[in-house]
Amino acid sequence: MLLIAINLAVFFYQLSLGRNVDSYVFTYGVIPAHLVAEGFTSEQLVRLTTAMFLHGGWFHALSNMLYLWIFGDNVEDRMGHLKYLVFYLLTGYIATIAHVLYAPFSELPLIGASGAIAGVLGAYLILYPRARVFTLVFIFIFIQIIPIPAVVFLGFWFILQLLNGTASLSAQSAQGVAFWAHIGGFIAGMLLVKIFSGRQYYPRT
Repeated sequence: MLLIAINLAVFFYQLSLGRNVDSYVFTYGVIPAHLVAEGFTSEQLVRLTTAMFLHGGWFHALSNMLYLWIFGDNVEDRMGHLKYLVFYLLTGYIATIAHVLYAPFSELPLIGASGAIAGVLGAYLILYPRARVFTLVFIFIFIQIIPIPAVVFLGFWFILQLLNGTASLSAQSAQGVAFWAHIGGFIAGMLLVKIFSGRQYYPRT
């Protein structure tokens, strides 16, 4: 809840900046070329954190917070509050580094909580593969809400990221979505979850 509140508070502050928002994003987002040139200086380490709380628009912010709301609480219950916070930030850092490795000379700032949230999704997949995720499904002109096993829902999501990330390797134009950050965060979450998870917990479905 605190992470969601901070993300939304920062987003609303961005909205209040008007035309100055671009300068704000370039100041506190991670610019891959600068990180590669300067290394992990104190300034760059701060940006690695602040970038996770910036967003590029309403859809970017609200969709991220929806995923964090749906999947974050069960993972946090399993890890405990402090471990969950460390896990969230750590997978976010790894996700950012994955994107920097993909685009080391990019001058575009990387922003958003997507990489850290991808880490949460990876953890959820390992911890609760059989949990049901209620999902909007479009069948021709009809819309239905269907419970889908987490392993199917998150597996499909990850495959989409892989396909888009692979396609971006040969793309000539700049990508608006950091697919490799999603991939890196998700894999990091899957690998690190056992280190951070502790007591047994049975999630709501």
